[in-house]
Amino acid sequence: MNTFDKIRAFCRPFRIVVGVVTIGIGIYTGVYWWFLGVLPLIAGLADFCPACIISKKCTPKTQEKE
Repeated sequence: MNTFDKIRAFCRPFRIVVGVVTIGIGIYTGVYWWFLGVLPLIAGLADFCPACIISKKCTPKTQEKE
């Protein structure tokens, strides 16, 4: 597991938490920009990693399970 794979493993749950917290704060405070929390939430759920796309050094998902 290289450094970028470790970053990817950390970023996915982090993006999900940031998305849920942003949505929660936005709804709780009544601010209309709560929908901005949807972006990191979807990116986390879809396992979209910008660092992997830019660097092209992450292990492809198909090779991880083998």
